[in-house]
Amino acid sequence: MAVIDLAPETRSFIGGDKKMLIGGDWVDPSQDSAIPVINPADGESLARIGDAAEADVDRAVKAARRAFDEGPWPDMKPGERALLMNRIASALEAHAEQLAQLETLDNGKPINFARMDVAAAIGAIRYYAGWADKIHGSTHSIGMPGEHHVYTIKEPVGVAALIVPWNYPLVMAAMKLGPCLAAGCTAVLKPAEDTSLTALRLGEIMLEAGLPEGVLNIVTGYGHTVGNALIHHPGVDKIAFTGSTATGKVIAHAAAEGLKKVSLELGGKSPNIIMPDADLEAAIPASALGIFYNSGQTCTAPSRLYVHEDVADDVIKGIAEFGKTMKIAPGMDEESMIGPLVSQKQFDRVTSYVQQGEAEGAEIVSGGRRHGNTGYFLEPTVIAKTTNDMTVVREEIFGPVLVTQTFKSEEEAIALANDNAYGLAGCVWTRDITTAHTMAKKVKAGIIGLNTAMGADWDVPLGGYKQSGIGRENSRDGLELYLNTKSVFAQLKSAW
Repeated sequence: MAVIDLAPETRSFIGGDKKMLIGGDWVDPSQDSAIPVINPADGESLARIGDAAEADVDRAVKAARRAFDEGPWPDMKPGERALLMNRIASALEAHAEQLAQLETLDNGKPINFARMDVAAAIGAIRYYAGWADKIHGSTHSIGMPGEHHVYTIKEPVGVAALIVPWNYPLVMAAMKLGPCLAAGCTAVLKPAEDTSLTALRLGEIMLEAGLPEGVLNIVTGYGHTVGNALIHHPGVDKIAFTGSTATGKVIAHAAAEGLKKVSLELGGKSPNIIMPDADLEAAIPASALGIFYNSGQTCTAPSRLYVHEDVADDVIKGIAEFGKTMKIAPGMDEESMIGPLVSQKQFDRVTSYVQQGEAEGAEIVSGGRRHGNTGYFLEPTVIAKTTNDMTVVREEIFGPVLVTQTFKSEEEAIALANDNAYGLAGCVWTRDITTAHTMAKKVKAGIIGLNTAMGADWDVPLGGYKQSGIGRENSRDGLELYLNTKSVFAQLKSAW
């Protein structure tokens, strides 16, 4: 077992009580309460984060509002903002290993995956730094009588509430902070209570790099207190949330009440369709990695397998066998491929779904059992003989659990794939280019992989259909979420 040693700066960061960032200062919560930070690999406490109250949220939003209304950030020259964002990215690179180790300790994911996450987060900041000086309006020729000069201006929305999940904590924070900062907005970031360490370290690094006080505020705590106060605060202009569909609906309702701009990246139950002519040597390992990567805790994971009956036995057996070859170990083991689930709560949730699947008549082909005696490890699980009316097929499990069905025709596969409340992502495996692009059009999802189970880039929009969310993150689309458009009419000559 190639377990790595913690870097000195990692050791110095963990332990003790963590403060929150409000108005450029690191402060304690207003109430004398803290939340333990648990290492999911062994169940041991790493540190404690502040259990903030509504009063702390109010302080943070007011600090962000002052920074937006009175501070230098919104009026900073776009090129200067881009330079600062690139300086932040360079500072993150200088502390990349520490950030990766903190992510692994806090979330449980294998260290090599955490290192990729840190690189992706840095990429998000650099990508949107490139957009900072490319925000512009347009001119328009209009049909009104007389002569007019008509143009539009793009302006920052204002104060953004950024609420991020626990499955990719640092990546999700950067995904939202990148466009938010590039647009000139200020932010209140609420990390998940299970995984707040990298967000807090990110705040330290950004301040050290020169981010003006109040531009980024970080408030830790529970969703029902901190999150609820944030989404209802009258000083918040925009809400960006990634998480469950159930919570997303609550946030959408709050946004509607306050008429706030809102973007929601929500749950998924993504179909993975394998046609009879597919390259199985590519499809089998990619499908296994797609669902078992990050212990299945990925919103776009291809968790519903629909495989043609002619190749079903080989595919289902192949994925199950591949899962057995993936090393299950604590994330600090560099050979680990599957780390623990993020918490005892999540472990209990996922295992209850597996048990319910069996109770409803499905067959456990492989896995489904706890691995080891400590931590929240679950074996990669493949479930066969399912139907679309089963709970394990209809609901998002968010663990290393693949449900499988067979089909006879392309039409049946599409009907099965679309028979779900979610529409975030999907995959199609076939050697026929016509079939591939036809099915890509017919599967109702925001992201489609053709002969691939994973696909993401900062320059490509990310978002879903149906109950998988509202709006698109990444790319220019993600930037527009943090901008308002103002139309200006200047009369040059009257027609009267």
